[in-house]
Formats: sequence, C-alpha cells, structure tokens
Amino acid sequence: MRLASFTSSCPAKNLFFTAARALSSVTTQNNPNLFSLLHQSPNVNYLRHLHAHLLRTSNYSNVILSSKLVLAYSKLNRLFPTSLAVFWHMPHRNIFSWNIIIGEFSRSGFPSESIDLFLRMWRDSTVRPDDFTLPLVVRACSAYQARLGGLVHALSLKLGFGVSLFVSSALVIMYVDIGEISCARKLFDEMLFRDSVLYTAMFGGYVQRGEALLGFALFREMMCSGFSLDSVVMVSLLTACGQLGTLNHGKSVHGWCIRRCSCLGLNLGNAVVDMYVKCSKLVYAHRVFLEMPRRDVISWSSLVLGYGLDGDVVMSVKLFDEMLQEGIEPNAVTFLGVLSACAHGGLVDKSWLYFRQMHECKIVPELKHYASMADCMARAGLLEEAEKFIEEMHVEADEAVMGAVLSGCKVYGNVQVGERVARKLIQLKPGKAGYYVTLAGLYTAAGRFDEAESLRKWMKDKQISKVAGCSSI
Repeated sequence: MRLASFTSSCPAKNLFFTAARALSSVTTQNNPNLFSLLHQSPNVNYLRHLHAHLLRTSNYSNVILSSKLVLAYSKLNRLFPTSLAVFWHMPHRNIFSWNIIIGEFSRSGFPSESIDLFLRMWRDSTVRPDDFTLPLVVRACSAYQARLGGLVHALSLKLGFGVSLFVSSALVIMYVDIGEISCARKLFDEMLFRDSVLYTAMFGGYVQRGEALLGFALFREMMCSGFSLDSVVMVSLLTACGQLGTLNHGKSVHGWCIRRCSCLGLNLGNAVVDMYVKCSKLVYAHRVFLEMPRRDVISWSSLVLGYGLDGDVVMSVKLFDEMLQEGIEPNAVTFLGVLSACAHGGLVDKSWLYFRQMHECKIVPELKHYASMADCMARAGLLEEAEKFIEEMHVEADEAVMGAVLSGCKVYGNVQVGERVARKLIQLKPGKAGYYVTLAGLYTAAGRFDEAESLRKWMKDKQISKVAGCSSI
C-alpha cells in the first residue's frame, strides 16, 4: 500500500519502478521495451540504470540500442563527455551511430568537433557516409569554416550524392548562410525537385543580401509552383517590401497575416513594424507595435530608430526611456536610433549621456554611432569639439564621420576646421568632387577668392567634376 501510494504521487519514481520491472523481464529479443525506456528516461540517474543493464547483458552489443543510449545522454545535456565516452566504448559502430554523434555535436553548437568526428570516421574506419551524414557535416561547415563546405560539396559529387534531395538542400542552405548566393542559386536551379523549405531559404537569402527584386521573382516562381505560404516566408516578404519601399505590397502582406494568423507572433510583428518604418509610415508602425502581445529589443529598436531618423526627437527619446523602464536592455541599433534623434535635435549633452551608456551596456560603438555623435556636435556648431572627437576615436574615421563635420563647417562658415577635415576627406577619396566643391565654397564665403579659383582650376586640370543629379522616377 505504501509503495503504491508513493509511486502514484511521484511520476518520476513511478517510471523508475516501471523500468525496474521491465528490465527484470527483458531479454535480448525483447528490445522494444528498452527502446521505449531509453526515450522516456526523465533524468541522468534513471538513464544510468538502463546503461548499467545494457552493460550487464548482451544488449550492449546491439549497435542500435547503444546508439540510442548515446542519443539519450545527449538529449539530457550530457553530450560531452558522457555521450562521446559511450560512443567510443561501443563494441560496434555503424553509419547510424556515426550520424547520431556527428549530428548531436553539430546541433549542440560544436561544429569543429562535429567535423573532426567526420574526418575520424573517414580516416579510421571502413564506414562511409550516406546522404544523411553529409547534411550534418554541411551544417557544421556553415557554422565553423565556410571553405570546408566547398570540399564537402565536391566529396558529395564524388560519392554520387549530387542528386540527393537531402544533400543538395543542405548545400543550398549552407551557401545562403555564408553569403554565396550565386552558388546557392546555381545549385538550386540544377535540382530536379525543390520543396518549400528550399524556396524559403533562397528567398530569405536574396532578401538578406538586399536583392529584393530577385527575391520577388523567386517568390512568384514559388507561388506558381503551388507551395503554401507560412510565417517565415511572410517575414522575408515584408523585409523585401521595406527594402523597396513598396507600401501597397507591404499592406497586402500585413492584411494576409491578419486574416491567416489569430495574432502576430514576435518575428512577424517585428517584420511588420520594420516594414512600416522603412516606408516612413511611423503611425502605422506604432499602432502595430502597441497591438503586439509581446515585444523584444528588436521591436523597440525599430521604432526608436524610425523616429530618430525621421527627426522626431521627443518620441524617440520617450520610447527609449520606456524601453529601459520595461527592463529591456538596448542594443547597438537602439542606441543608433536615439543618437540620430539627438543629432536632429542638437541635444549634445543628452547624446553624450547615451554614448557613455553604451559602454555601461558593454556595447562597442561602431562608425555609425561615431558619425551620429559628430553630426550632433557639428549641427550644434561645436566644430572644434567635433574635430577633437574624431581625432580621439578608437577606430579610423570614415567618410560619414568626417562628412558630418564638414557639413557643419559649411553651415557655420568655419574655414579653419573645414579646410583640415576636407583635406583628410580628399586624401581618403581623391576622386570625389563634392569635397573639393565644399572646400571651394568655404574659401569663397570667407573671401578667399584666389584660393577658391585655384582649387576649381586644379579640379578642371585633373578632370574631376561633380556627377549630375538624376531622378529614379
């Protein structure tokens, strides 16, 4: 009675006693019970009992059971060293065993170990890879060393797996992940059969590379092939609409999401907000943002950056402060948004506050952040401070950073700082006429007509001229 009441009140113990009874009656032929117990082990202690039973009986020599034991330890976060030790202790190993250990290391974030295991299988055993092994290795290559992916591709062709859907799909996704979109498309076009996963990966690859038009062409092909759409495709489609600024298409996709989804998930909601931000429809973006059931740093950053770039200083700063109150830690994009807002509003003191806060959040400033700071000081007329800021930067200033200061010099007519900054820009980009023209304008505004004329004559002699403006309409 006591035992019955104890087991009924403790499911894990109940499973243990069930396992004990099953093990007491199990035989070599009664392997299905062991398969079930291996899958249902709630923790490592119970799995060790099964492990001990396999060692005491002839069942440990069963390569399928011992391979399942390797997998069971890995599922309980004992991949290293327990799963690996069990794998090397196995009396026999076949391709099923190797696929399990290679795949578990690849999926668990140890791509180099996964590749090393594959190489050991190739060198030290007679087991040869099949069309399930190579996709696992390809995944590890895309996460660890892209160059090895090409070698695995060549090996797959040599072994005759070029027509395998599993191998080809993994290779296409790998080439997409490492940015080799042309190689991915070539392999994609050569495939005899393509599924929705492949189309989604290729479409997402085009969008990530900023080639939205090619992505739309592939999307139309996908629709003509009769594949159904899911939220992953919709995220890429919304991103493409944002890149091209096609508001009507973006609204259509948003409408589809509302009709097909009971509520916008986090990724889909973020994509809708980002699309409206990039199409300069911040009212729509804010409305979707408020209706989202859950928001993360990406949700907040999109809106903060959108208002910041649009020059709405009050709203951008307000959202940033609200995000901090919600307990969400800002990222580099969030700080870029609020620094852009400060630059538009000339809030130098506040921009320094946020810039120092980046270091507190252990975020290393990028050139974009430095450019926003320089722009903020230049717009406020603090040109000497901006020049000093550039000189004290931990990274070498680029065109955007120095160009912001030069624009400020043009507005405030500061020839001294403008001349020094313009010469650095001309040294960086000697063929860009805009910097010569700005410097000549500064000379003219200061009454230094001879120097302005001399600079224009030098431009003419060197055949440096400003490119005429044109419209995309």
